[in-house]
Amino acid sequence: MIHFVGIKGSGMASLACILKDMGEEVDGSDIEKFIFTETKLKEHKIPFFAFGKENIKDHMTVIIGNSFDDSNVEVQAAKANPTVTVYKYVEYLGKLVDEYHSICVAGTHGKTTTTGMLAHVFEQVQPTGYLIGDGTGYMPKQAKTFVLESCEYMRNFLNYHPDYAIILNVELDHVDYYKDMDDYVTAFEQFSQNVKKGLAIFGDEPSSRNLHVSVNHMYYGLHDDNDVYAKDVVEDAHGVSFTCMVNNEEFHRFQLPYYGVHLLYNALGVITLGVMNGLDGDTLEQGLQSFAGVDRRFIVEEVGEQVYIDDYAHHPTAIKMTIDAAKQKYPNKKIVAIFQPDRYSRIAYFIDDFADAFAKADDVYLCPFPDNAVREPGITVTNESFLAHVPQAKACDMSDAAIKGLDQLKPAVYLFMSSKDIYKFKDRMKNFQNV
Repeated sequence: MIHFVGIKGSGMASLACILKDMGEEVDGSDIEKFIFTETKLKEHKIPFFAFGKENIKDHMTVIIGNSFDDSNVEVQAAKANPTVTVYKYVEYLGKLVDEYHSICVAGTHGKTTTTGMLAHVFEQVQPTGYLIGDGTGYMPKQAKTFVLESCEYMRNFLNYHPDYAIILNVELDHVDYYKDMDDYVTAFEQFSQNVKKGLAIFGDEPSSRNLHVSVNHMYYGLHDDNDVYAKDVVEDAHGVSFTCMVNNEEFHRFQLPYYGVHLLYNALGVITLGVMNGLDGDTLEQGLQSFAGVDRRFIVEEVGEQVYIDDYAHHPTAIKMTIDAAKQKYPNKKIVAIFQPDRYSRIAYFIDDFADAFAKADDVYLCPFPDNAVREPGITVTNESFLAHVPQAKACDMSDAAIKGLDQLKPAVYLFMSSKDIYKFKDRMKNFQNV
């Protein structure tokens, strides 16, 4: 039996599903509050329980989520039992990476979407396993390739030694852990040293272009000094089309149903990895065209004239790109941005950037920090000070009265953004009946 401590974490849920696909007996434990990853666990018939030391049995393999330490009763019980084999999540995953032709997806933004995109493309040519940060994990028994999202937080991605990797971008984040931009860049350079065969790097921004890397690599982007770049780009309400150049030669003309320049960048990263692995233009285009997206990343629901979009965006750059994508897809509709912050330290560090990121929305509503948000030492930002720093923003307490007020703005595109469970508020808004 393999038991997961903190099984509702996105990576943990994905890994649990993978091990169940591989024929292992799996269960886990977590808080009782609903988290969207439960859906994947239930689909795989993986049982999970509330935390309790009685969940730890003799001879188990126990995998501990990155957020849990010796203060957890199950962690204590597992470490105290000499018959139990204990791994941290990243340790176990690193061991699994070594068993396959592996591809890691790293970067500040876009990891989840690009991992899903890349896995879907490779599935067109061979059985492929994947671990995605939306709680999705899959490993067919015949799989030779394993594509996985690789997070830089606390340098967790240094546990992996993949054959290939993508570095999507390098923009300071996780300021509760990283000392400064130099520290952040160093982590990505250390990660690049783990890559065995080839690395695709976003070449349009200095912070990623100037990484010191020794492994074979190709740069991609929109600028013509990249090894792989897009030219003659057309973006409209139908998506994006472009001619892909590889080593200054025309490779393929792509037509993709994608909205926002961030998805174009992600697609170019996937194309670059495909080129490095010998995939042709038709195969890449067919895979990219049929990619349906991943959970909590620009999930669109249209109800009459109203549009409800759920997105995981929680960094100012991601927020700006998500608003731009909504404006591209719905150029004639009002964009109402509704945002719930996650980390106090992130808001404090990027507060000016958050204000700039919301500028293109027609209306902006800021929800309060969740009750379980940790206030890091020395951080003084509050709900009120954040609201005061975004001039066009209004407060939204996520109550029924707030929903009624938002409903008065229709017809509109309601864009819900957060790494927290703002999708629950979106569902209440979607189902609201003004009677």
